[in-house]
Amino acid sequence: MNIIKFRWLWYTISAVLIGGSFLALALFGLKQGVDFSGGTMMVVRYEGTRPGPLEVEPVLAPLQLGGIVVQPVGDKDMSFRTKSIDEETHQKLLSSLRDKYGNVEELRFDSIGPVIGQELRSKSIIALIVVFAAILMYIAYTFRKVSVPVVSWKYGAITAFTAIHDVIVPVGVFAVLGKFHGLEIGTSFVAAILTVMGFSIHDTIVVLDRVRENLQRTSGIFEDIVNTSLNQTIVRSLNTTFTTLLALIAVWLFGGESVRDFVLTLIIGIALGAYSSIFISAPMLVTWYKMDQKKKAAR
Repeated sequence: MNIIKFRWLWYTISAVLIGGSFLALALFGLKQGVDFSGGTMMVVRYEGTRPGPLEVEPVLAPLQLGGIVVQPVGDKDMSFRTKSIDEETHQKLLSSLRDKYGNVEELRFDSIGPVIGQELRSKSIIALIVVFAAILMYIAYTFRKVSVPVVSWKYGAITAFTAIHDVIVPVGVFAVLGKFHGLEIGTSFVAAILTVMGFSIHDTIVVLDRVRENLQRTSGIFEDIVNTSLNQTIVRSLNTTFTTLLALIAVWLFGGESVRDFVLTLIIGIALGAYSSIFISAPMLVTWYKMDQKKKAAR
């Protein structure tokens, strides 16, 4: 299979995905959860018929919570988001719901102050930067002996680009889902993004490392060597990704609301990681090589 031949098609697909993600971020932004913005999040489950948000809000009005957001979740659950409240107000809120609707089970309660939320957000950004820098240092060390016909730092640059590619698209998807379905990001989203980054870079290194091995073992046209390397690794990459996605989809379907957003991020990112490692990383090597050749010929 000649994957390299159609590299501009793969580039176009990625450009559309990345462009759409940046557009979604610019238009909608990311809806930050309690972890980052501070406040209180409570999720309850009704035993009988779940009331609508407009029915519940008057019940809670005497508590004077101010700006409370009530949203249905699934078939039986409902989430309440408001400013940070103390334990006494928390219990009053629960009592108000139980007095009106009978048996109401509390599934989740998180209350974080704005200072702590800001600190968590800052530390999450630092964690992303540190992990990304550490991975790039490892790549630079791994490919330090590769210099012909593409210099070693370009392997690292391509790996960095594919990792960013696989992270930006899930972020864009969550910007859209946050706008139209109320999905929020928190520390679990950052953990998922770090996992996606690691998976993406692992997949890319497997492909590029096979290119490195074949360059040292054989001679011939660079484009053919890269395409051969891709065909040698594509089955392994697809099998690994497919089996991982099967497990993740099962968790997403049956694992419950608490892990659904986390798993959705992994599904999107890992699927993209398989695509970018095969259809973006190695073809970019060829494109970069051809650009260098044109520059040398022009001189």
